[in-house]
Amino acid sequence: MSLINLGTYPPKQCGIASFSKDLRDNLIAAGEEVKVIAVSDSAYSYVYPPEVVYKIRQERKLDYIDAAKLVNYNPEIKAVLIQHEYGIFGGSDGEYVLKFTFHLRKPYILVTHTVLPRPSATQRSILSRLGQKAAAVVCMTRRSANWLTRVYGIAPEKIAVIHHGVPVFEEKDRGELKKKYGLEGRRVITTFGLIGPGKGLENGLLALARVINRHPDVLYLIAGGTHPMLLKREGDRYRQMLVRMVADLGLENHVKFVNRFLELDELGDYLYMTDLYLSPYPNRDQAVSGTLSYAVGCGRAVVATPYEHALEMLSDGKGLVCKEINPEEIADLMDRVLSDEELRRDMEAKTREFGKTIEWPRIGEQYVRLANQIAGAGQGVADGERVGHGL
Repeated sequence: MSLINLGTYPPKQCGIASFSKDLRDNLIAAGEEVKVIAVSDSAYSYVYPPEVVYKIRQERKLDYIDAAKLVNYNPEIKAVLIQHEYGIFGGSDGEYVLKFTFHLRKPYILVTHTVLPRPSATQRSILSRLGQKAAAVVCMTRRSANWLTRVYGIAPEKIAVIHHGVPVFEEKDRGELKKKYGLEGRRVITTFGLIGPGKGLENGLLALARVINRHPDVLYLIAGGTHPMLLKREGDRYRQMLVRMVADLGLENHVKFVNRFLELDELGDYLYMTDLYLSPYPNRDQAVSGTLSYAVGCGRAVVATPYEHALEMLSDGKGLVCKEINPEEIADLMDRVLSDEELRRDMEAKTREFGKTIEWPRIGEQYVRLANQIAGAGQGVADGERVGHGL
């Protein structure tokens, strides 16, 4: 079956682009043919790989219409996967994606990366319209599925819950990795991903300052480059603010910045030498965190703030989640894990077991089953008929 994936795509550095690449790779491994329509912002001129058959310029309306016509006129294409996040499409709250779906005559699967429980009127309208026309709507937690129905009016029969996939990392020995990176004798706390104010790293630093007296061997790795769009818009001000915080809090011997985009092999190293993964998002409505999924996939002990994805992913003892978003409570939970080796090992065992179920090959198989079901249902599905999904 031939599919089209619509979303951002490497070499653009963002979570949706990485997700699109991983999903395509695993669909191909499962025997499907997948081409890409890449949404390209105006700030950069990307040189895309051959699988990208069309480039949408983010703020050019006609490109969305032309892309839909390209799909319509290709008889081999059976369905489209639309990766939805408000910020990657043009117009107010990414409304230009509606131009694409209005002109599209093939069924599409809407993959939701942001499901806000309290959206603005425009945000609610866009996602509602996309979901109502979609043949199926994928979300990554059951909490998001609930919001899609209650807030956006999307029929529950259309909704499939498929977890965010994680790569199949090569498992490595923690001690050997610390030796390799010169971190012997240190207990490593890690947060990774593209850096920006939405990460809540200032809360992580304030929490760290509260635990180093009891745990002087701790080192906090903040791994990842500044988000390219943030860097283009306002420079590296956020990271510079964090560096000043480190100095003001006297944490120079307890914090290390790895200021670059990490490729998978190196990322796996950082995760597998991690003793505690910290996910301090400041926004409770954070529906999906690919970085959290990666940490769970590598079987790490996790402390997180109470955002939507963490509340579900870390249930049943897989991690510790704060009741409130504040440095004091983050510090208390960090101290619990750092002080109790048995607790840490128990958390790692639980995340390791669950992590095997969300590796990309398994997640890819779920998308294949859904795509086959949608393509087999015919055009009527795309016009709003309801489809049940037992995924």
